[in-house]
Amino acid sequence: MVKTLIVPLPPAQRIEVMHSAEVAMARRVARQLAEAVGIDPRSCDEVALVASELASNLVKHAGGGSLLLVPLSIPPRTGLQIEAIDNGAGIPNIHLAMTDGYSTSGSLGYGLGTVNRLMDEFEIIPRNEHGIHIVCRKWVGGHSPSIRPCPFEVGIATRPKLGFDQNGDDFVVKHWLGHTLVGVIDGLGHGELAHLASVAARNYVESHYDLPLDALFRGAGIACRGTRGCVMALAQFDWEREKITFGSIGNIDARVIGNSTPVNLIVRRGIVGLNTPEAHISEHAWRSEYMLVLYSDGVSTRWNWQDFRQLIGKTATQIARDMLHALAKPTDDATILIVKKTPR
Repeated sequence: MVKTLIVPLPPAQRIEVMHSAEVAMARRVARQLAEAVGIDPRSCDEVALVASELASNLVKHAGGGSLLLVPLSIPPRTGLQIEAIDNGAGIPNIHLAMTDGYSTSGSLGYGLGTVNRLMDEFEIIPRNEHGIHIVCRKWVGGHSPSIRPCPFEVGIATRPKLGFDQNGDDFVVKHWLGHTLVGVIDGLGHGELAHLASVAARNYVESHYDLPLDALFRGAGIACRGTRGCVMALAQFDWEREKITFGSIGNIDARVIGNSTPVNLIVRRGIVGLNTPEAHISEHAWRSEYMLVLYSDGVSTRWNWQDFRQLIGKTATQIARDMLHALAKPTDDATILIVKKTPR
């Protein structure tokens, strides 16, 4: 009988951070623990950067504190948790601290927004007037490219509001190990500020695409705190199980074409980055003859697929372009995303 060798995780380590010398120690220990639990080399670099930023914050902003690095084993996942607990008055402006380039009193200047993107989970816990408690985690694995060709094709058509150069809409398409994630994001309003909001959400989702949908919405909500916010819908396809998992916050509409029994993709109202309610997540069967249409509110809702029967047999990109041309409103950014079976 073959025995499975179980390698124990290294012990947790606490670092009291009062001076810049401890920042280098935190970076070194974080990297060592990340390597020990099996995190890939690139992600080890990111974990080390996160530890540096959090430790720098403790020295420069809070007058000291402690960094707790805890190897985790929560089957089936293994990873590393970093906790930063400061002794100061906390961060006076959380929204500003989440903005890229914001430096907390001379720290590295990456901002907590970057910490949120680099880690798989991130949470800021206020401690009344006695500082804050930051908890973040990086998990082993994930972000693996797909070997098997995707059985779907994805087509996108998007354009800014007429008269504007920057598009406040954005989208996500990711494939990995039997899964596909697609999404449409709409920054509130138009122009540069809407664009910054949608890009903040897209950057987070693209960096963490293999997390569960509820975690993606929470992380994107944190990433968007320094912006005016956005609305977003995400759909995750499981090729093997023939399932789709759908989640939404805000007025990104979704329709499934080609099904005899309606697939009810529920849209939950709210704003990612402002009130950020829990997304409504639902799972549905998915058949190869179905087609998913996701579209922002710059696209008219008054359409019927029967009016576009001439597009049957066209590529997903052709369908998206033709529908956008027919349905886009001139007064808003507009995006249509199509998912359909790859033609043989």
